[in-house]
Amino acid sequence: MTSRDFQLQMQGFGLTTAEIHYHLPDHPSLLQLYVWQEYDLAPDFPTLKDFLDYWDREIEGPLHSVRVAHHRLIQPSEWRAVDGVITLH
Repeated sequence: MTSRDFQLQMQGFGLTTAEIHYHLPDHPSLLQLYVWQEYDLAPDFPTLKDFLDYWDREIEGPLHSVRVAHHRLIQPSEWRAVDGVITLH
């Protein structure tokens, strides 16, 4: 059985990290940092957008800024059949 993460990578998903800066509800002049990480599809980032929509609806700390980094760990084109192994000394 393969892991969920591996299956997502084979479908083109890549690890996405978002630095979310938001204002503290009780101290609006202060910024807090939240780091979010999940597998998502670049460049549209539907999973991240869903999370940010949830944040706007449910969390009191208003968003200040979001910085996104995305890296595809494994792409389907990187896999190919190997007919044999050659050992060199």
